[in-house]
Amino acid sequence: MALAAMLSAVPALSARAADNLATVQQRVAQVPVLRGDFTQEKRIQGFKNPLRSQGRFLLARDKGVVWTTLKPFPSEVVLTRERILSRQRDGSTRVEMDASQQPALRSVNAMMFALMSGDVKALTARFDVQAQALPGNGWKLVLKPRPGTMAQAFNAITLEGDRYVRSVGIDERNGDNTRLQFSGMSEAPAQLTTDEAHRFD
Repeated sequence: MALAAMLSAVPALSARAADNLATVQQRVAQVPVLRGDFTQEKRIQGFKNPLRSQGRFLLARDKGVVWTTLKPFPSEVVLTRERILSRQRDGSTRVEMDASQQPALRSVNAMMFALMSGDVKALTARFDVQAQALPGNGWKLVLKPRPGTMAQAFNAITLEGDRYVRSVGIDERNGDNTRLQFSGMSEAPAQLTTDEAHRFD
């Protein structure tokens, strides 16, 4: 258990915590491409009803994440390590943020990639992690950001899953919270189609 040995070397982790993290790492599929559906519910302070949306996502480990919202309003957001793009219904794109101008963006993007792919090793670099191995190859991670940019935005992030990340809960410092549920995951085809690759351009 090389990962367990490495994690146990971190002072904040007990041997049991390191073992739990190693177990989670082994259970999560490390795939080059993952596709699926998502539903999102965001509760905002001061608003009685949550904002709900649903759509599809495309995760390419060496490219980024494409979020295609279908309801209530069609839109698409492309998240890469360098930038965030929004694509309008007419196909035009607009750069929302550029990592070269927003240093914090690189950290946020890296966190998103790690969350979506269940990259436990990357998550432990930015968060204090409480890991729990559940029956039936299930698992749960509670992430509390270390002092810095993440701590200014989030109180905690909770992930649950098995072979894939099935749900993400994000509790923000301002009292807002977001819940994401993922379903219909597929690893095939293992390579991006031509159309999918163009969506990252």
